[in-house]
Amino acid sequence: MEYKRPQFTEVLERINEPRRFIQVLAGPRQVGKSTLMNQVLEKCPLPYYLYNADGVDENDADWIRRVWESARAQMDTKHQAEVVLVIDEIQKIKQWSEFVKREWDADTRNRRQLKLFLLGSSRLMLRKGLTESLAGRFELIRLGHWSWQEMSEAFGWTLDQWVYYGGYPGTASLIGNMQRWKKYVKESLVAPSIEKDVILTSNIYKPALMKQLFELGCSYSAEQLSLTKALGQLQDAGNVTTLSSYLGILKECNLLTGLQKYANDEARRYQSVPKFQVYNSALLTAYRGTIYEKDRTDPLQWGRWMESAVGAYLLGGAEDGGYMVNYWRERSDEVDFVLLRQGEIIALEVKSGRRSMNSGLPNFCEHFHPKRALVVGTDGIPFEEFFQMPIEAFFQ
Repeated sequence: MEYKRPQFTEVLERINEPRRFIQVLAGPRQVGKSTLMNQVLEKCPLPYYLYNADGVDENDADWIRRVWESARAQMDTKHQAEVVLVIDEIQKIKQWSEFVKREWDADTRNRRQLKLFLLGSSRLMLRKGLTESLAGRFELIRLGHWSWQEMSEAFGWTLDQWVYYGGYPGTASLIGNMQRWKKYVKESLVAPSIEKDVILTSNIYKPALMKQLFELGCSYSAEQLSLTKALGQLQDAGNVTTLSSYLGILKECNLLTGLQKYANDEARRYQSVPKFQVYNSALLTAYRGTIYEKDRTDPLQWGRWMESAVGAYLLGGAEDGGYMVNYWRERSDEVDFVLLRQGEIIALEVKSGRRSMNSGLPNFCEHFHPKRALVVGTDGIPFEEFFQMPIEAFFQ
């Protein structure tokens, strides 16, 4: 039986609702947006019309009007009271949001029951169009990287396999061949994300520097590295301001971020040394891993993978959970992750083979009085349980 992601039920319910808002399914590449929509359409009780903007000339914004008119014409000739229009990869059309707004508003005025679902993989282009042209007209359904529970249910993966190979379902059949797996991740997943979703949609003046920063950041996931020191490891000339802006763009694309140090002083937070963190463990493995058997049996290395997996899981729930993810360090004291939501603080320390506990967590509690201070792993919440917990529940 084909696996259905948890959002399947939500999307199907939105289709069956009265027409209110444009429904937008957004998420990174290769997380199953199109597959999920096709699964929903198979159960859809309404007539539907599906179009894909992939391959359409990016300057042909009138394509949106034409497919919309086609759906309307069929709706009228077939005497259909309600229909669903789905447009995949909508962000590939320049000025897409302005044309969508015009057609949507026309249907609203004419009381036409045409329900619109948009799918897109470039968060940068989607966000710009949604906030500038479609404010108040849409609801966003996020599809993130696959969790351990999803990879386990769909492919029978163990926790250790998910920690190492990450949450890209398309790679599941390749994990027996490390060389082929890495090539697929880099060439079929990372390259399109960087070259199409990032470089072509942002003001990237030094594409080579962006790619180098991304690769370096992935290899340093769960480690702190100042951008000044990072510059010394990159071949293309640049400056700290440029690297910081590129890191912000990579964060918007759910690929890589630099966690900020938690501090009461906002200025100190933004000026802190970033702690690099991938959104999917596959990215750490692709640029730092050797082979599974070797990395898994090295306590120091495996500790980094576990901490990085915890960080990726926290980031995956941050937007829907409404919390920020930081870290904390003062001299030799550190706390791996600090979550902040509406003034409430959750401190999380990951304990595994990487190192034993230090005095960071008790010292952090003494200074900042968090709502909860938790250990994940040895002598704390077992990893198997943590990776199935909704993080926002910690704030309750």
